[in-house]
Amino acid sequence: MITVRSLEVVLRFLSPGIIVDAPNYTIGTAQFSVYIRPGCSGIEGLGMVLAFTSIWLWYSRKECRFPRALLLIPFALVCIWWLNIVRLSILILVGDAIDPEIAMVGVHSHVGWIAFIVVALAFFLATQRLAWVRKAPSPLSCADGHSGIDGLTTVASASEHLSEDRGESPAIRAYLVPFLGILAASFISKSASGYFEWLYPLRFVVSAAALWYFLPDLKKLNWRFGWVAPLTGVAVFVVWIAPSWWMHQRAASPLGAALAALSPTARWAWIAFRVAAAVITVPLAEELAFRGYLARRFVSQEFDHVSFSNLTVLPVALSSVAFGLMHMQNLKDWPHLMLGTLAGLAFAAALRWRGRMGDAVVAHAVTNLLLVAWVLGLGDWAQW
Repeated sequence: MITVRSLEVVLRFLSPGIIVDAPNYTIGTAQFSVYIRPGCSGIEGLGMVLAFTSIWLWYSRKECRFPRALLLIPFALVCIWWLNIVRLSILILVGDAIDPEIAMVGVHSHVGWIAFIVVALAFFLATQRLAWVRKAPSPLSCADGHSGIDGLTTVASASEHLSEDRGESPAIRAYLVPFLGILAASFISKSASGYFEWLYPLRFVVSAAALWYFLPDLKKLNWRFGWVAPLTGVAVFVVWIAPSWWMHQRAASPLGAALAALSPTARWAWIAFRVAAAVITVPLAEELAFRGYLARRFVSQEFDHVSFSNLTVLPVALSSVAFGLMHMQNLKDWPHLMLGTLAGLAFAAALRWRGRMGDAVVAHAVTNLLLVAWVLGLGDWAQW
């Protein structure tokens, strides 16, 4: 009821023809209305934000000031609540004025994730940048690791340490921006689409531009690879496709019909961008983000100083679960969570074997290339 009434207040300012049936949790216009189910009321978003903020504060407990850092949690909850109201408002307005399919498939399915990511990212930045929340470095330790007389540093060395503590390593941009570019482009393209994501090429363009921009930094990584990398890619492909192959049935997907409805030029152009993203930009961006950054960030804030070969079980496991979560199509998609987690573990093993980013990227690219061959050869469009 609170969600319906809050939504009514917002929509009254935007559209005069709003029809509200509060007892039945229905709101909309004469042309398009929605039923606010419990899952759409904002409860799931509140739960996800509460879980994320609690876990992050526990993880960064040595870097944050308590109890004041806890005050960020209710602020984040208020933000996600009102962003859900904005999401529902956009859904109704798009369904009424543009296209009900885009509203129910694009806006309904993806704008909520955009809101969650915005709040989570803002919370993360707040814990990293706000001096009111973030602990200052101890004045009892020098930046160079040496102590002064009687174990105390001089005022000058303490000040130098304070000036050098800038939170995350500057290298974070090269590792995360390409992936965040894919993420942002995917949410934009999915939110503006119905069952067919016609703006998919935007993902490739944005990530390729980001990778090109950070090319001088990325050249410092070891991009060589050995025979283990392609074998790992083949193994991951076999595991990924095994359920579909074993049961001899394919999940329904409207993608094939949507592509068939396009002109030959448009169809093959879309497929070309899809293949290029799967084999080039996605493996690069995802391996930089999950194995290059996240796995090492669980070890140290100065993640770029952590050797790939020294990654331990827990950081690899946590980053692999995060990788699996990214592949879930909805909150009940446990098969893709498990498959994604196993794939992340395999790619991390390839990375750790020789300590080379090239091994992880090639393994990932080989898996995606084989999936491309499977999809185009057998028409199993659900794999895309």
